[in-house]
Amino acid sequence: MARIETPNRIRGTQDIFGEDQRRFARVLETFDHVRKLYCFQRVDIPVFEATGVFARSMGETSDVVSKEMYTFEDKGGDLITLRPEFTAGICRAYVTEGWQQYAPLKLVTSGPVFRYERPQKGRFRQFHQLDAEILGAAEPAADVELLVLADQLLRELGIEGVTLQLNTLGDAETRDAWRTALVAHFAAHRDQLSEDSLVRLEKNPMRILDSKDPQDRPIADSAPDIDAYLTAEAAAFFKAVTDGLDAAGVQWTRNSRLVRGLDYYRHTAFEFVTDRLGAQGTVLAGGRYDGLVGNLGGPETPGVGWAAGVERLGMLIAEPAAERMQVAVVVEAAGSEAAAIGLLAGLRNAGISAELFASGSPRKRYDRAMKANPAMTVSFQQRDGEVSIAQRVIDGDGVDADAVATLVSGAAR
Repeated sequence: MARIETPNRIRGTQDIFGEDQRRFARVLETFDHVRKLYCFQRVDIPVFEATGVFARSMGETSDVVSKEMYTFEDKGGDLITLRPEFTAGICRAYVTEGWQQYAPLKLVTSGPVFRYERPQKGRFRQFHQLDAEILGAAEPAADVELLVLADQLLRELGIEGVTLQLNTLGDAETRDAWRTALVAHFAAHRDQLSEDSLVRLEKNPMRILDSKDPQDRPIADSAPDIDAYLTAEAAAFFKAVTDGLDAAGVQWTRNSRLVRGLDYYRHTAFEFVTDRLGAQGTVLAGGRYDGLVGNLGGPETPGVGWAAGVERLGMLIAEPAAERMQVAVVVEAAGSEAAAIGLLAGLRNAGISAELFASGSPRKRYDRAMKANPAMTVSFQQRDGEVSIAQRVIDGDGVDADAVATLVSGAAR
């Protein structure tokens, strides 16, 4: 008989189990807790969209669109892409589902996203993100709200050693003037730029500022700062954001080289970074994108948001304790299975986690139950031909012993 070959897990994906799953769940539970404190609504959007949604929102020449998207033609001949991020899909829904009537909207979502890139520590081809957005609010208070939410999320997760890096991209007038100055600066050093930066010089010169190529760094570091080109309105917007963060007690540092390349980005850009993950130090990032909804064919709508990698956050938190069984129901007496099942149902209906040990050698069932580390045991035992029920509190650990005793008493009748 031919040997059946076992299929392997696809490279860049993961089977999340045990400690990893507990970390994953802890991040999601904390995110849901904090979003409720800030009165953000939960939304869920499709895992795939028409390819144009991402091409128009992220830029045809961006690395994600040109190199990393999972794009395919479906059976109807439509070009479909698995989502590489959430913001574009949320903005598409804002336009197509008529959500403008609810603006300003404070929204969160989470789930898997997909990018074809080289897998490494904390980076997968199918990974998971948290996402928070505010649509329809042009005021700097919206930027502050999102940044304070992000800061509280990291604090409630117990993550230390993370720095909020903040910059302004100014308004349209600021960006145009700064872009012109950057093009002149980089063009004067064209012969020293990397090949990737030469391409960016023609299509997206601001992205040269965050180039990781050592060849580009001296030129990028000597480029003109945006502050020289800020309009009074743009400077006032940035000051309102930093004043709001100061009032909320959120620590931040200025990074004048932090940019977002696409033209619809405005004003605030930010990243929460750490040195605990090696080169992949960004754990949460976002900014204001006032032109994106219009770029997708909707009305001109201000927007600001951020995303964070669940896997990276999970790597930074303390290991969560495993869920503990509260009551182990052990059947040692023959013929007691039905009564034990009834007690088990009663415990669970009362909100008490319980597990039944009624298979295998009757002599070994109690030992097997103890290996599961329950807070209490309830044993159906046989002595001198009589069945009795014995309770044992091991350490309590939050179990309502009186409630268990009442249920046991009912099972004994």
